[in-house]
Amino acid sequence: MNMWPWTTSSQRTCFLFLLLSLMAPKSNAGKENLLADEAEVLQAVILADSFNKRFRPLTTRKPRCLLPICNAPLLDWTFESLALAGVQEIFVICRSHPEQIKAKIAESRWSKTGSGIKIVPILTAKETFSPGDAMRDIYTRGLVTGDFVLVMGDLVSNIRIDEVVKVHKERRKTNKDAIMTMVVKESGANHRTRSKADYAVFGLDSETFECLHYEPVMGYPPSTVASIPREILSAHPDIEIRNDFIDCAIDICSVEVPSLFQDNFDYLDIRRDFVHGVLTSDLLMKNIYCYVAKEGYAARVQDTKSYESISKDILSRWTFPLVPDNNHPAGHLYEHRRGNKYIDKDGTVILARTSTVGNKCLIGSSTKVSDNAQIISSVVGQNCFIGEGAIIDNSYIFDGTTVGPGCVIERSIIGFDVNIKENTRIDKGSLVGDDVIIGPNAHLEAFGRLSKKRGIDAVDDEDEEDEDDYADSEEEEVEAAQGTTTVNLGSESNAILWPQSAPDEDENDENVENAKNQRFMRLGDNASDLAFSDAGSESSDEESESSDDDSDFDKRLELPTSSSTSLDVPDGSSTDAIAESEFRNEVRLSLERAFTEGHSVDNAAVELKTLRMASNVPLSRVREAVVSAIVERIQIIDGGGVPQRQEIAHVVSRWGPLINKIGGVDPVETIAALQTHCASSKRLLLFGQILAALYQDDVVEESDIRKWHRSLASQSLGLSPGVRTDNMRKCWEIGSRMIQQFDEQDDSEDESQEDGGDAGNSKDGNEQDEDEDEDEDEDENSSSEDIENSSGED
Repeated sequence: MNMWPWTTSSQRTCFLFLLLSLMAPKSNAGKENLLADEAEVLQAVILADSFNKRFRPLTTRKPRCLLPICNAPLLDWTFESLALAGVQEIFVICRSHPEQIKAKIAESRWSKTGSGIKIVPILTAKETFSPGDAMRDIYTRGLVTGDFVLVMGDLVSNIRIDEVVKVHKERRKTNKDAIMTMVVKESGANHRTRSKADYAVFGLDSETFECLHYEPVMGYPPSTVASIPREILSAHPDIEIRNDFIDCAIDICSVEVPSLFQDNFDYLDIRRDFVHGVLTSDLLMKNIYCYVAKEGYAARVQDTKSYESISKDILSRWTFPLVPDNNHPAGHLYEHRRGNKYIDKDGTVILARTSTVGNKCLIGSSTKVSDNAQIISSVVGQNCFIGEGAIIDNSYIFDGTTVGPGCVIERSIIGFDVNIKENTRIDKGSLVGDDVIIGPNAHLEAFGRLSKKRGIDAVDDEDEEDEDDYADSEEEEVEAAQGTTTVNLGSESNAILWPQSAPDEDENDENVENAKNQRFMRLGDNASDLAFSDAGSESSDEESESSDDDSDFDKRLELPTSSSTSLDVPDGSSTDAIAESEFRNEVRLSLERAFTEGHSVDNAAVELKTLRMASNVPLSRVREAVVSAIVERIQIIDGGGVPQRQEIAHVVSRWGPLINKIGGVDPVETIAALQTHCASSKRLLLFGQILAALYQDDVVEESDIRKWHRSLASQSLGLSPGVRTDNMRKCWEIGSRMIQQFDEQDDSEDESQEDGGDAGNSKDGNEQDEDEDEDEDEDENSSSEDIENSSGED
């Protein structure tokens, strides 16, 4: 019987097919893709702490990330930059003043419903003193679940980071060892936003843009030499050496990056330690790439110079769409006028008819500018008052500040709620902290820094935060240091003057400190090149002189006292002493196995590198241990002479290359370690011969010996009197004789070239060289005898 009498046969067939398709199980492919898209949340980590003191005293009681630039906190500019990239979840890592950061985030528009971004402030441990510590805390908390964006809290950028993330993820599909992509921006070597105190040389593969070499270049001391390892040049025929990059400090990191910081506790700085360590490690086998941004703007507020440059760039609209009149991070509305002038739109700004506001200026709401006042290329905050005839020239005035009549402020930064009374002059490069009163008729000289005196309410209180305690103690030290110094700050001033700082180009004390450390603690082959370039052709009087800065630096070369074995348990029972004792014992056993079983130098080096990473000790400790073990490996031959020199040459030629294969080349540190060990060892008499053997086998060079000899540490200055100090002085005297022989040899070569170049002269020269060699042996033996006679039972 026909169930559908109103249909034809063909119609019934089509209806059945349709019914079966509706009853078939649905595919989950679309649902799975949807879930995958929902799970793919782009995360970002902001390191809000600057870990330096470049903006003191503005940052004694306020984190740098909350300092305003163009009347918006730096942190808001960073949020805006990440929002352009489509970041959905942001972790703000902060140690200093976390309550202020939390309050600022809570009141910002990013915390409102519908902002599309989830911001989570994370308070790190009080022991977080570097970016490396912050990264280890990120790993411990398990914050990131996939590839994430890592930036600093002082970033101003309009670069589309989402494109960089896409490139990074595509690369990760084919290369799981690609753990990081660094964003750099092309610029000139003297670009205005590029910090002169902190930049780097990059070595990139021209095709893949893999970062093959990273070498930090410090502003002090100025460096003109960069060293690229020979292996990189031989393995990569097409390599670009770039010194024209602005490091945007924008990194796309894989989830493995925090774990690498956890495994290597000597990683403190992300660039100088982590990037350099990964690229030079023979064990990690990880790759780091660079994304060279051709377009867009990105820069960090690293110092006062970059603060001024970035402010000018914002006002010049280089950061579009992040500009005051269009997308101001703080939500203010400004009217853009001709000449890149920005006046708040709320109608509360009062400009006197005879006042002058020049190009590239920004005036905040409720600010009054009096008659004949001039504002030139400056930023003035909200609720400010500019008195009659005052001149604000290329300066930055924060909210609530009053500038009295007749005042002149030139290229300075003035904090919140400052009261500058009439006829006060503030010269260029000055920083004035919050709530300071200065004047009347005061004069703050160039690069001066002021903060408010501590009041009665600033006395230590049990409920006060640690940051405030630290700020109080720091200000107390400044007050004590100021003493009775007469400073013209005005009769009504409540300010204290901080110690004088250098100009903007050299103001970064931390970079000066790092530069001094880097001169001899830097990994890679560049240490020897720098030593060669510093040696020059100075006279002996100039070589013996040293500046105050060098004296501090030379003290760093002083190595700890070594016993006769150099691997014994150190004094003390602290945790660090026990850890170092265990490490020394492990090194001793490792080297004993290498010596006894005849391992290759490469295999021994790999084992020492692994041991160092597992024990988390500085590279200098490994070098000390290796030098000490090689010296103790040399047997003392009765009678000395030729047999003793042969024994030294045999051991040094076999194991000397190990010193430069343990992870870094630092010949001067090698000589210092040799001196320190021999001064406390029975091998004291062999110091000169061992140093000569190291020189002969190219472990150290003549320039390295000269540089070691010039250092104050090599002369045992500052050490307490004793046998060891005397022995170190004797080693230095042997070095003096060796340098004297170098000079004599150079003089003889110059004389031989002046005499001609015929066969007879060549023969005489050869005979003279043989005589000099004999004299050298006699001098060396005589010096050894002198040491033996003077050192007694030592």
